Amino acid sequence: MDREWNDSQPIYRQLRDRVVDMILDGVLKEGDPLPSVRTVATEYRVNPITVLKGYQQLVDEQLVEAKRGRGMFINAGARDQLLRGERTKFLAEQWPRIHATIRRLGLTARELLDAGASGAPSSNDAGEER
Repeated sequence: MDREWNDSQPIYRQLRDRVVDMILDGVLKEGDPLPSVRTVATEYRVNPITVLKGYQQLVDEQLVEAKRGRGMFINAGARDQLLRGERTKFLAEQWPRIHATIRRLGLTARELLDAGASGAPSSNDAGEER
């Protein structure tokens, strides 16, 4: 997990989002334990209650299960559930702005695919038909 916090949202929410990213990226898999509240609090210099609050959101979303005396574990199907939710959220919130920018700049599908594959815009596609 990243050690930097931003001021745009509460730390417990950022902790929750970081765990979600780790699940989506496959770093944490179904059945894996979450790092202990105490470990995260110490390592990232945050209050254990803050960590617990972030973890509790994951429990409330049924992504994580708390097993008394053993810790918290990623639930079966958590990644699929997250993918569905994050895709829906992306298409509703981010994609309309991205799409508008693409149209405004007159980018072609080929330019976007080439840039995505290489990490930089392709200069030989500038005259490609849209």
